Amino acid sequence: MLHPAALGLKQGLNRSNFDNWGEIVLSLQPHGGTLINQMLTGQDREEALARAGSLPGLVLDQWEISDLELIANGAFSPLRGFMKKEDYESVVSRMRLSDNTVWSIPVVLGVGPREAGRLAPGREAALYSEEKELLGLIRVEEIFEYSREREAEKVYRTTDEAHPGVDRVMRRGRYLVGGEISLISRRKARQFPQMFLDPAETRRIFRERGWKRIVAFQTRNPIHRAHEYLQKCALEICDGLFVNPLVGETKADDIPAEVRVECYNTLLSHYYPADRTFMSAFPAAMRYAGPREAIFHAIVRKNYGATHFIVGRDHAGVGNYYGTYDAQLIFEEFAPEELGITPLFFEHTFYCRVCDSMASGKTCPHDRDSQVILSGTRVREMLSAGLTPPEEFTRKEIAEILIRYYSQKKPRR
Repeated sequence: MLHPAALGLKQGLNRSNFDNWGEIVLSLQPHGGTLINQMLTGQDREEALARAGSLPGLVLDQWEISDLELIANGAFSPLRGFMKKEDYESVVSRMRLSDNTVWSIPVVLGVGPREAGRLAPGREAALYSEEKELLGLIRVEEIFEYSREREAEKVYRTTDEAHPGVDRVMRRGRYLVGGEISLISRRKARQFPQMFLDPAETRRIFRERGWKRIVAFQTRNPIHRAHEYLQKCALEICDGLFVNPLVGETKADDIPAEVRVECYNTLLSHYYPADRTFMSAFPAAMRYAGPREAIFHAIVRKNYGATHFIVGRDHAGVGNYYGTYDAQLIFEEFAPEELGITPLFFEHTFYCRVCDSMASGKTCPHDRDSQVILSGTRVREMLSAGLTPPEEFTRKEIAEILIRYYSQKKPRR
């Protein structure tokens, strides 16, 4: 049993609410108890291919394709399809499916009036990519209207369309189509295909390695020294570190997945024990939903086989829409057994010149002048100018990769 002190609780939280987190029976049970598999093979796939040509078709964008594949491979267990109205309304209002299972983010398929008019409950529709590739089928169970404003306010805590998640909601079709899906064909990964592993595969790998306590780390940015510190603290109490970078759709100004993956590979190969780390891709779209997305990310990593999940400051945040530790506080709203994965909470960390080590406000008594802290803006300015940030902030090997990326971004004269 983990002592509560090992969970890195943020000072100022009501500690009594967290005393039971260390008592979770560590288990690799997927969320809802069953790892969903909606991927068609063999005769079932052949029959679906034969039917698809006579069915009404829906074209999915990259975000919806990601969701389709993650439903099908079990990463979004217990979901078997895009949400119907009862589940959608329940998730938006109270972060639970209609059967009371915790789920914090709507997973939906939006369509316009013309598309909705071609669909009928009880019938199937074929799902295509924008390149007209057949991806799968949906058995249409419901077609319903919804409030974009209500979803934005509840899920993202704002209706400001400058928020990338809100912008996505506001541009979505007026109707939602709910129903169970079947995957016929999945996209071929154009980059690092060896990293696209399904939950069944990561679970098998963890079993083969004999890992009982697996800590997952979500990232959409290159890992700097503060992230490295969190991961290695977690490794002190876990058997293995599961680095699971999000490589789906992100903001246009986020660093591309291929650059980030090069950084992760370089860091893991130079500074981590190979037998205690593992990395695979999380091909989801980034919602930037802050607290709600922290819960979502934890549940999905549970489905991939993790028992613990790192939650740092401003997890999945963007701009100033969320408080620094809101993504940790939201865990107070659920009983530990409802999530079935142990969150590890960390405060803001930095390098202290006096301590001569990484630290946080919990462990370092020195003032801010002793701390090596750089804003994201300042780091980007330095890298764009070809300047290497202090090694106390980022490893020089990582800085070199990022300087090369920013130099290639510069417009040619």
